[in-house]
Amino acid sequence: MEEIYFAGGCLWGVQEYLRHLPGVISTEAGRANGTSANTKSEYDGYAECVRTQFNPEVVSVDQLMDYFFEIIDPYSTNKQGDDIGEKYRTGVYSSNNNHLTEARKYIDNRDDVAKIVVEVLFLSNYVKSDDEHQDRLTRYPSDYCHIPKNILHKYKC
Repeated sequence: MEEIYFAGGCLWGVQEYLRHLPGVISTEAGRANGTSANTKSEYDGYAECVRTQFNPEVVSVDQLMDYFFEIIDPYSTNKQGDDIGEKYRTGVYSSNNNHLTEARKYIDNRDDVAKIVVEVLFLSNYVKSDDEHQDRLTRYPSDYCHIPKNILHKYKC
């Protein structure tokens, strides 16, 4: 099992989408690369993200990037759907340098690479989100989500 973190706007939509992907073992809503060790402090530069544990024998980082690009606008800075602000930026984070290399390679190989603003960075800090954010769209399926419903559950069995 390996871990990678995806930021693509509001975390509960990203979590709901990722949890249904083949090879994904578990997901957890959280905050990447802020400076705080908890969720009680003021905004500290974090990106809303989803900790994604996956089986690399079933799904590769390259395939996860394909899935991720289905739900984001890779050209939008600090905005996904109606979610606006630095914490809603798009990014891929990991403490595994191979993951970061694969993510950068994926982006670099795209024809639209010059327009893509998805950050690919080493995971310097991760804080789990409060329980109210975990699996939010599973518990409250009619809550707001920036990901269209036909894409949100595209891989749900």
